Amino acid sequence: MWQKKSSVLIALLLASNITSASAAEKITIEIAEDQIGGYARSAFKHWIDADRDGCNTRYEVLISEAKVAPKVGSRCALTGGKWRSSYDGKIFTSPTGLDIDHMVPLAEAWRSGAWAWSPDERMEFANDLEFSATLIAVTAGANRSKGDRDVAKWLPAKAKCRYIANWIAVKSRFALTVDLVEGEFLRSKVVKCNITNVEIIERLQ
Repeated sequence: MWQKKSSVLIALLLASNITSASAAEKITIEIAEDQIGGYARSAFKHWIDADRDGCNTRYEVLISEAKVAPKVGSRCALTGGKWRSSYDGKIFTSPTGLDIDHMVPLAEAWRSGAWAWSPDERMEFANDLEFSATLIAVTAGANRSKGDRDVAKWLPAKAKCRYIANWIAVKSRFALTVDLVEGEFLRSKVVKCNITNVEIIERLQ
């Protein structure tokens, strides 16, 4: 139902968001009405162990994002690591205080296009380890404060422009739409954040 964009392409987009590199490919995000109703978290099979190494998606993210690499023990128990939550800057030496946030929450993904995906496509989105912006280890309290709200309704305490850039990148990667309020919000923020290669357009009927 969708053609996922290359993580290499989106990485170039992200690199350009803050530096405003004019050579980056133009990214188009479409405005469309949200799909209301029908969402169930169980529609997105998540925290799978895709490579069967004993560490599911949650632990793979914790390992990859650690500032100090943890030791990986039996059943993927992590010890000795160090993490920093980009949402609020808090430092953790145990992963128990961290949640793995879907940059675009599952319910928001459903509303903006995932309702039409196959179960396998939804599983791929929910466990996307190819692109570092899709899943991120953050303070549990910040993640729960965010809930399923979109970028127009919630921003982190720190690095707001980076968050907005990541939001756009994930929506672009999976060809997800934005609702009207979200779209107008992003139009103003791409200017303030000096993101020069993003266009928000009305979906063609």
